[in-house]
Amino acid sequence: MQHLFKKRPSLGTRFAVLAVLSILIIAADARFKVLTPVRNSLGVVLTPLYQVAEWPLQVWHDLDQRFSSRRQLLEENQQLKAEALQMQRRLLKQANIIEQNVRLRELLNSSALIDEKVVVTELIGEDPNPYAQRILINKGSREGVFLGQPVLDATGLMGQVVEVMPYSSRVLLITDAAHSTPVQVNRNGLRAIASGVGQSDLLELRYVAETADIKEGDLLVTSGMGQRFPAGYPVAVVTQVNRDAGQPFAVIKAVPTAALKRSRYLLLVFNNEVGYSASFVGPLPLEAEPKPAKSTEESVNAP
Repeated sequence: MQHLFKKRPSLGTRFAVLAVLSILIIAADARFKVLTPVRNSLGVVLTPLYQVAEWPLQVWHDLDQRFSSRRQLLEENQQLKAEALQMQRRLLKQANIIEQNVRLRELLNSSALIDEKVVVTELIGEDPNPYAQRILINKGSREGVFLGQPVLDATGLMGQVVEVMPYSSRVLLITDAAHSTPVQVNRNGLRAIASGVGQSDLLELRYVAETADIKEGDLLVTSGMGQRFPAGYPVAVVTQVNRDAGQPFAVIKAVPTAALKRSRYLLLVFNNEVGYSASFVGPLPLEAEPKPAKSTEESVNAP
């Protein structure tokens, strides 16, 4: 029973012994590397424990990265879509500007071939009446526009002014049923009258003899007769010639050279040589077949 009452070393003594022992081991390991194999063995054993302890933190970090990356990608995607829409809008505007520049360049090139003074105008409206071939332009009496003034586009004759207002004017197109244009065949000078039928892509040549020298593909230009339109402007191209030996006149159809349904920028022609004037208010020269005057547009074509 004596071992039960044997006195053990005090806690301080044991701590001092362990401290001295630890210092000796550290010194020996630093000096002679005696614990390197032990340390390596312990590292192999403890590495899985480190990985297991670190796994929750790594999983959380990965999830956070995934959600952050997805959120960032969604935001970048939305931003790129918005930028793409903005660029598309700019491209559309640029395409429209390019087309306008092309049309204006064509118009300016055609105006360089005209001896008369011209002013560029823009189409701002069309007559809603399906049986009327009339348009509205953004030039009026303040710019010197006058009744009967010729209107062209880049490819040919469009019509003539039939109503003048301070800031706008109404134009009767050559395809209107109330309008007729003195023309001549550019190939041989044969004169005729090109009359509208109420369709934007059709003109008829009336009272042309069945034996007249005219054929498909002939270019029709203004003849200058009646002093309404200066001579030489393209009007139409003959597309159909029907001759019947039993009829005195041939049936001839033509397509206008002007883009009546597409042109937006037009030319107003000022021709001083034939006596046109912005202040002219008297009867206009004859340009159409005799018809009863039913409207302002028709009356300007009456004798």
